[in-house]
Amino acid sequence: MLDLRSRRPALSPSILNADFGHLAAVVRQLEQGGADYIHLDVMDGRFVPNLSFGLPVVEAVRRATTLPLDVHLMIVEPERYIGDFIAAGASIVTVQVEACVHLHRTVQQIHAAGALAGVALNPSTPLAALEEIVPFVELVLVMAVDPGYGGQTLIPATLRKVERLRRLIDDLGLPAVIEVDGGIKASNMAAVLEAGADVVVTGSAAFPPDGSTVEAVQALRRAMGRR
Repeated sequence: MLDLRSRRPALSPSILNADFGHLAAVVRQLEQGGADYIHLDVMDGRFVPNLSFGLPVVEAVRRATTLPLDVHLMIVEPERYIGDFIAAGASIVTVQVEACVHLHRTVQQIHAAGALAGVALNPSTPLAALEEIVPFVELVLVMAVDPGYGGQTLIPATLRKVERLRRLIDDLGLPAVIEVDGGIKASNMAAVLEAGADVVVTGSAAFPPDGSTVEAVQALRRAMGRR
């Protein structure tokens, strides 16, 4: 079983801004740069105002790498598709707190299908929304931007939420790791880690328009204090 706590701080580049015409090559570049996970943002055009990709892309990425696949379902009724995404190769499945009426049941469903379970909070959703579920999950994802699009600017106030979540998890002695996603780049990486992040998702920062993905990921690792 994948142990998230063994890889802290970990880097999970999102392929949302990648060149999908050369997806296998992109995944190899992320591996060469030193990514710990591959992050896949699944969007349905309903929970968020954007469409991204679905099961075929997850399957294709699974064939291209042995790295764990960190799948974030930004969709309504995620419980309808969890088994399919895990069968497609997801190692971690994260669902939005706001999208799940029966969140504990959904987390149990993820575990029963053989993956690690994560829950995600939008910037305006208070931590109180997940206090009862934190003991049952392996990962809590704090969104530092409003989900739906890449290339946004990190909302500074969300780092205070990360700090409070860090205290909650540590005070209760829980094993869940904290993942942060949205507007993270080398220049603000230190602040994100200082707030308490264990896993950092980067999108556009891993795919510079005029540079190397391998070098960009290596630079992000250096910003994390890793080589």
